Amino acid sequence: MKISQTKSPNGTNPKQKATLKALGLGRIGKSVERNDSPQLQGQLRVVSHLVEVSE
Repeated sequence: MKISQTKSPNGTNPKQKATLKALGLGRIGKSVERNDSPQLQGQLRVVSHLVEVSE
């Protein structure tokens, strides 16, 4: 799965910022490739309003 950050984490809670960092994101426009897993789905649920996911 390709995960791209589309919005800034400014104004979000610390847990959401930590989740972005754990995913390897941190800047708008940055993208990472990850294998699908239940843990990844949980992380994406937390920051779904900040990222865009494509397969």
